[in-house]
Amino acid sequence: MLTQKGNRKLQLFRLQAPQATHLIVEKTIAMNRLLLLLPIMGLLIFGCSNEPTAESPEYDVCIYGGTSAGVIAAHAAGKLGLKTLLIEPGTHLGGLSSSGLGSTDIGNKHAVTGLSRDFYRRLGDHYGIFEAWTFEPSLAEKTFEEYIAEVEVDVWREHRLQSAAKEGTNIQRITVEDLTAGGASKQVSARIFIDCTYEGDLLAAAGVSYTIGREANSTYNETLNGVQLRKYHQFEDGIDPYVVPGDSTSRLLWGINDEPLSPDGTGDKKVQAYNFRLCWSDDPDNQVPFSETRPEGYDPEKYALLLRLLESREAKGKKRHDAGTYFIINRMPNHKTDINNRGAFSTDHIGGNWDYPEASYEEREAIRQDHEDYIKGLCYFLATDPRVPKRVQDDLNTWGWAKDEFTDNGNFPHQMYVREARRMIGETVMTEHHCLGDEVVQDPIGLAAYTMDSHNCDRVVIHKDGKTMVKNEGNVEVGGFPPFPIGYSALTPKASECTNLLVPVALSASHIAYGSIRMEPVFMVMGQVTAIAAQLAIEGQKTVQEVDHQKIVDLMNTDPLLNGTRPDILVDNTDAGQVEAVGTWQDTSRWMGQYKTNYAMTDPKESEASQFSFQTPVERPGKYQLYLYVPSRPRGMEAEWATTLPVTITHQESQTQKTIDLQAHERDWVDLGNYSFEQGGQCQLTLNAVTANGPVAADALLLVPTN
Repeated sequence: MLTQKGNRKLQLFRLQAPQATHLIVEKTIAMNRLLLLLPIMGLLIFGCSNEPTAESPEYDVCIYGGTSAGVIAAHAAGKLGLKTLLIEPGTHLGGLSSSGLGSTDIGNKHAVTGLSRDFYRRLGDHYGIFEAWTFEPSLAEKTFEEYIAEVEVDVWREHRLQSAAKEGTNIQRITVEDLTAGGASKQVSARIFIDCTYEGDLLAAAGVSYTIGREANSTYNETLNGVQLRKYHQFEDGIDPYVVPGDSTSRLLWGINDEPLSPDGTGDKKVQAYNFRLCWSDDPDNQVPFSETRPEGYDPEKYALLLRLLESREAKGKKRHDAGTYFIINRMPNHKTDINNRGAFSTDHIGGNWDYPEASYEEREAIRQDHEDYIKGLCYFLATDPRVPKRVQDDLNTWGWAKDEFTDNGNFPHQMYVREARRMIGETVMTEHHCLGDEVVQDPIGLAAYTMDSHNCDRVVIHKDGKTMVKNEGNVEVGGFPPFPIGYSALTPKASECTNLLVPVALSASHIAYGSIRMEPVFMVMGQVTAIAAQLAIEGQKTVQEVDHQKIVDLMNTDPLLNGTRPDILVDNTDAGQVEAVGTWQDTSRWMGQYKTNYAMTDPKESEASQFSFQTPVERPGKYQLYLYVPSRPRGMEAEWATTLPVTITHQESQTQKTIDLQAHERDWVDLGNYSFEQGGQCQLTLNAVTANGPVAADALLLVPTN
């Protein structure tokens, strides 16, 4: 069924859920039949005298996709001594993390481990802080390049996948086209392949089962999947959808779908909206004005619905009406930003991406360009159109494109935010039940910690209280649960389909569970996990499904950087036997603002003797930097919180007294100094809350080895 969204230049084919499921099954069967013939076709076409065989592959590991996960997987594989090839279809490494997504979606920092955590500490070194969770894209790309330079790894840029040839359940080789050589074909064989693309291109080429869009709630007995009409990033009631208000014969405004809204929970093939994460600057010496970047084919009528929203807010006399009403402006270092979607009409190009997951390279480029033009047009419209309220326009024009970022792409990010495309259907499918803790995987290898999050998928017409109005559909933001484990078997295809492929990005999860998992730090953790799994599979001559997940976890814990350095020592307030509370301390939770599951809180006004001690043996001698985690204040208590906190650090036979400035820290580690420990020495940190001038929290102590 062909449906037009307003006067959009791209026409998008949409399938109802039953049809789409049937087509995916047929497509998988057809693809499997084709893939069975590919090895024979390859022999017929290319001959076999000089071709590598499954017994003597060119590489131990071939990683397709130079995303953040791909870079970390390549670095880890190199550290493990594996002969590794990283293939990137574009020219830049790092994916979204080096393309504007500098305001890291953390959820809970406890979920960020190994080389992923090391990435944020390397960024912190540059800025002179412990960890940097907000950063400039150019620095992120430089850091990813350093990871590759530190190991012996081959990197092929501007090479994109053409096909995969299997022998039984093993990928024998893949064929890529070399865009630096006029599209010439090259073949690569490897023992293990890792698909690190956002799109899941390699898993699809290998005939592995996958899905696209939103499952019905009934598929996995969920409540937040499928069609969802909710209140966030939503139009206020009463915004008319027609060119001539009230006249349904005058056609819909651009960007509105004419299909009727399906019932909540209905499955479909609609994909949550994509955008770009934009890097602006408010430094006049480092700006390119929005007025200078009018896109080719600019049409202000694309923003007529936005204008209607602007006018409605002005008519209602909204006190705040500025650029921040329409963009999430996350400030980065050096007067820069990470701009994300905010509200009903913003950078999310709703509905413009539905064809993207299965599109050809040429079609994907057209969709990418359409998104770029839409966003540049949005900024140009708000910056120049005389109908835009002056206070909004003036505020926006204090910003401009950061002149020193993305200098090879007109100061515009090179990677589109592909929030979701294909999702593998693997040995385990992560669902809403895993997020909420109602089900727990038996093979945990890492944690996810963000909300169950979906951006809007559609823009529709509804009828309410006798009025016709426009609404966005698909946004879900449900959190409040602690970090939850991801199963190793969610990274592996079904054993009957492929036994030498690992998938850390387009992994096996329902739409709504993927919305919690799909964060860049988690992708990097999963990238490292798959590199370790590849090494174990090769060493043990096993399929990827046969790898013992506990061996992966053990190595992640004992050698997180894969270079033999001592691991961190963490003591959390929930670690029985390693903490001692004197006085009245209550477990408190501020979701996304604490380390691990909760923190302990006391108010010295209500407890005569309030102390909290963390203690741990130090098994490996050396120098350690000590840190105390300061969580977010409980809601409603921000003003009452203590401004300072006296602490006592016991190390070896000595004690050190310090006073922490709590006003300078929140959701952050406080540096307590560097201390030496002998083997078997004890470290103790005591929070002397009894002398604090307000409520305080005890969350976590961290010892970081220093060389």
